[in-house]
Amino acid sequence: MAANHSGPATVETIGNDFYDDPHSYYRRWRERGIVHRVRFPDNIVRWVVLDYAVGRALLADSRLHKGIAELAATMASRTGTLVDNRALVLSDHMLNTDEPGHTRLRKLVNKAFTTRQVAVLRPRIQEITDALLDGFAAEDEVDLMAAFATPLPVAVICELLGVPFADRDRFQAWTRLLVGVHRLTQDGATAAIEMHTYLSDLVRAKQERPADDLLSRLVLADDDGDRLTDQELVAMAFLLLVAGHETTVNLIGNGTLALLRAPEQWRALLDDPAGVPAAVEEFLRFDGPVNMSTERVTAEPITVGDIEIPAGEFVHVALVAANRDPHRFPDPDDLRVDGAANGHLAFGHGIHFCVGAPLARLEAEIAFTALLSRFPALTLAPDAHDPRYQTSTLIRGLTELPVRLH
Repeated sequence: MAANHSGPATVETIGNDFYDDPHSYYRRWRERGIVHRVRFPDNIVRWVVLDYAVGRALLADSRLHKGIAELAATMASRTGTLVDNRALVLSDHMLNTDEPGHTRLRKLVNKAFTTRQVAVLRPRIQEITDALLDGFAAEDEVDLMAAFATPLPVAVICELLGVPFADRDRFQAWTRLLVGVHRLTQDGATAAIEMHTYLSDLVRAKQERPADDLLSRLVLADDDGDRLTDQELVAMAFLLLVAGHETTVNLIGNGTLALLRAPEQWRALLDDPAGVPAAVEEFLRFDGPVNMSTERVTAEPITVGDIEIPAGEFVHVALVAANRDPHRFPDPDDLRVDGAANGHLAFGHGIHFCVGAPLARLEAEIAFTALLSRFPALTLAPDAHDPRYQTSTLIRGLTELPVRLH
């Protein structure tokens, strides 16, 4: 492992320009080492790992804990404030669960997200895609985030889970607060309470009147007498609803922006649409939808390079930085749709690897294939050359993407 010469006493700071261009921060920090102490916008200092090989190993390291009780206790020790119980219930899902509980929760949803099961959804995803494109095909200019990149994954996850599509504005507004820098503010607490109430009511409705959807199947799931509790069902619904649309929204948005900024790559896919699945992997590597991994806490001191991270510290792996590690990916700041992006960390690594990855890949493949076919002359509108991103250290996602269609 490379040495970190910045020293444990050095604390980097995230400025307001971080959200629009985290890559410039990561390049600057990388020059001084592979791991840094960073003061986040909530004023809490966390450790951030930039290196691909080290980050990949840490994502699967059992000395880094993700149990919600431990995360909440560590957060309370930093802020002096207890997290609202309803926010804790929302976060008490398999992504924030260590073994053996993680395997128990995960196997109840794994069957719905295998590549084979997801492939069954292809005709319906294609149908939704075509309808959305038909809806704005006659326009000269549209915001692709609002018109396509957002409603496609939202519609798919709503149908899959059995969530009313009419409620999308509410749960998307809550999601923006809960994955953004304001999650520990009063607004974030209110969003957690409102989303907890909404999902509790939804779970109760599925228990009373099960339907042909994933949430109903989770309500009824029984593994040798082991069933999900009401709290576990609410937390699972929260994870699948939020992660099931937010990451794919930003995969489509970030990938489209990257592709249109590199016209020769756009033309390469026009000439060879069969290259879209490989291109999706490159979009994930080049500017993936998740900036940093979710939080982990060191259960014991961990040595990274010549730096020892003490026990009881928050650690993040900067996924978009690891995916541009020049030791792993040659010319990492260049988009190459025919490049070898295999092994990227956009979906994480280890037992917490994204369960929805097959669905995200399928949706992105259909979305980009359709965009190329329907709008071969697609270009960025003038306003898109200075893009703005969500104010989140977790999510890497555009607020809008104006494009010209013809």
